[in-house]
Amino acid sequence: MKRLSVVIANYNYAAYVGQAIDSALALSWDDVEVVVVDDGSTDVSRDVISGYGSRVRALFTENGGQRVAVNRGFAESTGDVVVFLDADDVLPPDLPVHLARAWRDGVSKVQFRMQRIDRIGVAIGTPFPAYDPVPSPADVRRWATTTTAYPTPPASGNAYARDFLERIFPLGPELGDFADSGCLAAAPFLGDVVTVPEVVVGYRQHGANDSNLLVDDTRFTREVVRARARWRFARDVAGAGGEGHVDEAPLRRSRELLQFRVAAERVSPAAAGLPGDGRPRQLLDVLRSPLQPGPESWRDRVVIAGWCASVLLAPRPAVRRLLELRWGRRQPVQADAQV
Repeated sequence: MKRLSVVIANYNYAAYVGQAIDSALALSWDDVEVVVVDDGSTDVSRDVISGYGSRVRALFTENGGQRVAVNRGFAESTGDVVVFLDADDVLPPDLPVHLARAWRDGVSKVQFRMQRIDRIGVAIGTPFPAYDPVPSPADVRRWATTTTAYPTPPASGNAYARDFLERIFPLGPELGDFADSGCLAAAPFLGDVVTVPEVVVGYRQHGANDSNLLVDDTRFTREVVRARARWRFARDVAGAGGEGHVDEAPLRRSRELLQFRVAAERVSPAAAGLPGDGRPRQLLDVLRSPLQPGPESWRDRVVIAGWCASVLLAPRPAVRRLLELRWGRRQPVQADAQV
């Protein structure tokens, strides 16, 4: 690893983007490039970013959404390893040291753990994902192939090989506006995913996070739709699309996705999710769920199956309480692990 590029896409995060930039500039590596794309912010973000002068490459664009901003930032970057840092997250200074030790030919991405932090940077809870045991690249590829899912942090917790990214960029609109979807989805199929549990990246929770599912019932269906789009993208870039046909059976084996499917079925059943989905099919998938492959322990598999069955069978007034028990602490959306 020679040059490390940190690409930050910002929109109206003036309160946090300076801390993100500071963390990138403080990385313990001789050659770090920081590219900041401001996506047409209407707050004082431009003033904050401009204050760094020549220490960062700043691009000020019209608002086009995160995916467009990240496409632009990647095109302007030159590093052979790239981190897409969310403007409200922060990197630890020693990240490049651990990254360099893990790096080798054939790696598509190196993934870390993340620590929830509040508005002022105080740690909340424990780091995630819980890699127990630490998965090998072969484990990740097998889980991704058979269930569409593997344990991974969202955007800021990953460092990507440039030669991998050049095979999938620019990211197209079929993935929606979230830039990390395509990167996470394709990584196991176009290289090795290496896990480094010692590194902890700061994941800020401030109430406006997209991962706060309980603010809108349609977000559960949205996560199902995203997962399906990511899976189709991953199989297409891996050359397994077969003239547009993608086998979607692995989506039904994902325990993480199953939780979103049953939640969507109870709170917004008219919305589109997986084709042919519904309560009878989901109950069958719940019964099969503990036997499906994946990193979860048998205990966790049984707990997930029990929660899903409860959501599907509970009286409607009890459903909300079950959803709050699962997502009430605004945990990061682990559908980011669905590929």
